[in-house]
Amino acid sequence: MNPIAAPDRKDDFKLKDTKPQLGERWPHGGPRGGGGWISSERATSTYDLVEQMFYLYVRVVKAKDLPTNPMTGSCDPYIEVKVGNYKGKTQHFEKKTNPEWNQVFAFSKEKIQSSVVEVFLRDRDMVLRDDYVGKVVFDMHEVPTRVPPDSPLAPQWYRLEDRSGDRKVRGEVMLAVWMGTQADEAFPESWHSDATSVHGEGVFNIRSKVYVSPKLWYLRVNVIEAQDVESLDRSQLPQVFVKAQVGNQILKTKLCPTRTTNPMWNEDLIFVAAEPFEEQLLLTVENKASPAKDEVVGRAILPLHIFERRLDHRPVHSKWFNLEKFGFGALEGDKRHELKFSTRIHLRVCLEGAYHVLDESTMYISDQRPTARQLWKQPIGILEVGILSAQGLLPMKTKDGRGATDAYCVAKYGLKWVRTRTIIENFNPKWNEQYTWEVYDPCTVITLGVFDNCHLGGAEKPVTGGGARNDTRIGKVRIRLSNLETDRIYTHSYPLLVLQPSGLKKMGELQLAVRFTCLSLANMIYLYGQPLLPKMHYLHPFTVNQLDSLRYQAMNIVAVRLGRAEPSLRKETVEYMLDVDSHMWSMRRSKANFFRIVSLFSGVISMSKWLGEVCKWKNPVTTVLVHVLFFILICYPELILPTVFLYMFFIGLWNYRFRPRHPPHMDTKLSWAEAVHPDELDEEFDTFPTSKQQDVAKMRYDRLRSVAGRIQTVVGDMATQGERFQALLSWRDPRATSLYIIFCLIAAVVLYITPFKIITLVAGLFWLRHPRFRSKQPSIPSNFFRRLPSRADSML
Repeated sequence: MNPIAAPDRKDDFKLKDTKPQLGERWPHGGPRGGGGWISSERATSTYDLVEQMFYLYVRVVKAKDLPTNPMTGSCDPYIEVKVGNYKGKTQHFEKKTNPEWNQVFAFSKEKIQSSVVEVFLRDRDMVLRDDYVGKVVFDMHEVPTRVPPDSPLAPQWYRLEDRSGDRKVRGEVMLAVWMGTQADEAFPESWHSDATSVHGEGVFNIRSKVYVSPKLWYLRVNVIEAQDVESLDRSQLPQVFVKAQVGNQILKTKLCPTRTTNPMWNEDLIFVAAEPFEEQLLLTVENKASPAKDEVVGRAILPLHIFERRLDHRPVHSKWFNLEKFGFGALEGDKRHELKFSTRIHLRVCLEGAYHVLDESTMYISDQRPTARQLWKQPIGILEVGILSAQGLLPMKTKDGRGATDAYCVAKYGLKWVRTRTIIENFNPKWNEQYTWEVYDPCTVITLGVFDNCHLGGAEKPVTGGGARNDTRIGKVRIRLSNLETDRIYTHSYPLLVLQPSGLKKMGELQLAVRFTCLSLANMIYLYGQPLLPKMHYLHPFTVNQLDSLRYQAMNIVAVRLGRAEPSLRKETVEYMLDVDSHMWSMRRSKANFFRIVSLFSGVISMSKWLGEVCKWKNPVTTVLVHVLFFILICYPELILPTVFLYMFFIGLWNYRFRPRHPPHMDTKLSWAEAVHPDELDEEFDTFPTSKQQDVAKMRYDRLRSVAGRIQTVVGDMATQGERFQALLSWRDPRATSLYIIFCLIAAVVLYITPFKIITLVAGLFWLRHPRFRSKQPSIPSNFFRRLPSRADSML
């Protein structure tokens, strides 16, 4: 099986500059537009990072004095707004002559091919055709333009006309018609002409929304001791442990080493909890009756809001809690009244407010503030992102036998999630929505993902043929704020790359406009010297295993809470944005990380090669210049450190010419995704635990053993070198240690007698000696070091 060949069009995977027309452009001419009544300069719109999209808005408020049907004696009215081929309908009211709708219709100006706006009022008929009641007609050229932040246009009463428009009929309708942009307040909740095919529950799933992550706390349960624990078998003392549960999280203390009625643990159990606190802390004390059987001897259910919220590392007060007995009373009649003492447990429980609850990888962290709001500092900047459009999206599902994509974009930064509206059946959707975040640390990352909406109420089928109706991933973009210059607008088209079982695939491009505005340069510079996370992470750190487990629980809680919003931000969307599977084994990712390390050492390797060429006199002029510099530094040793720092200063100035002009993006070569083995991809997309056949799993296990064996050898070699250094003075080899300490004594005397400059000069000249004075044999120090013993001899 050959590796998957890299595509020829490598430029498709690169970042591209775009030149969108950002800011306000009003359609009627003049400096800011307007048919005579909008001509003055106004304040800049907050939508200055997106292209203006113009919409015709029709607000239908209510109607009055409607005529009744002579046949039925009632009226079931509804409004139909018609602009060219597009129609929008309100709901109908049964037997009501004064209905109220208060609904807004939005028609994209690009798609309008009519010169009039017609508003029809009809009487719904369940059997025959709906009856015509009256209409109101507006000339498109007379429609006023509204510029936010003007107040909304006041609706007016209009008399209804007959079919021909020659005379007025009974009844009036209250309407407002205006031309605006996506900055209009009516835009998010309006009915859109380009989403006419969406019906039912799908209507709620196409609107843009802003979500807030739940407020997460670490719950620290310090189980100290218990008293008067009795087992069901009175003949033997209990050997117990404590099991604690919060929601789906279950943790246990260690088994008390001795059998006693008053066990002690003094052990911390850490959970993640989210406000509002819906779960409770369920504690059970269980006795290890036999190796295969645990019996519950007591239980306590404690609401989380009763616990203290700690803002620093000061200890909280411990409390005793009574446990409900198990096995007494229910089966043994009135024996429960004979119990003189009740079992109780000693706990120290608090909600940690000085930690930042990690729900994302620290590599791509977007927020580092502690949980407690009173510990937050002032923001140092503002991040503004204009989500402009996507280009060249691939069909993600089939509708009516043809490919379709209903794309929306999700952006996550800090506690704020945003979701654009869904553009229906369009491979080049234009959102042109702008969002703003407060920035508390520049070394943070904003993540944007594009998805295909599979919950619009239609009969969509995934292109892949899968039966699951999950929103499909189209691609992801990450932007680190510290890579951006302040007060500059970045307009780029980012490739949307997805690794699939068939290989790397470009799903399209996402066009963004990004601006990072600095509010306080002094505070930003100050932050570069501060820890990334709050100080409690360093004063009382969690273990690596604890952090992994807590992050997984936090991600689950965030996904569940956001999934309960309306419209919901679905679980598969949240998990993709938070990189829930980043900890899984991947041969491709391991290779990528290995070559990242190799590239790091490439500078050191090239420097050592250059020094080797200097020592071997490959270029005599360079070697002579190095000799001159060496003599100068020996004569004036105080110039060594200034020379080093000055050299780095000039390197920095020289590299300024080659500084990156674009923010970084997903690099296919760095990710080792351009030429990856098909079986390695298949392994990466395998479930956990594996769902493959036994022979495939065996082959992959053997391959993993081979790779791990090489890693094991390298780690062992590194340990061997370190142990040889220890062996210099540890007398593991008495002769070698004797030789070394005698050498140290002689060296100390020589260094004391001889000036340091002479020693350095002789050592430098010896190192730079001509190749004719060099031996091809290893040096004496190298031979001596390699002969030193290591602890590898003691390994089984």
